[in-house]
Amino acid sequence: MADRLDLHEELCDLLGSRNVYFQPPATVTMKYPCLVYERSSGLSPKADNKNYTYHQSYIITYISKDPDSLDFIRKFVFKFPQSRYNTHFTRDNLNHDTFSLYY
Repeated sequence: MADRLDLHEELCDLLGSRNVYFQPPATVTMKYPCLVYERSSGLSPKADNKNYTYHQSYIITYISKDPDSLDFIRKFVFKFPQSRYNTHFTRDNLNHDTFSLYY
């Protein structure tokens, strides 16, 4: 099972920079474009009334000044076929695209 640090490195490779942040505190100054990710719910399939594995879920947000992020969305869902594109929103003049990913 891969861990969060493996995911972090894969996200850096996908983005092409080290602007990847795990649950950043408010004091961190982010550089754009960037990815911000945080833990979410997990998945624990059962067999014979017992958990036999656990998959951690993450919410990953791509933040960019560019409103047209379709190329990145495509790259993300092809790199992580177990992901799902959630939504787009704008805040503080920055564009946010969110994904759910089991890793």
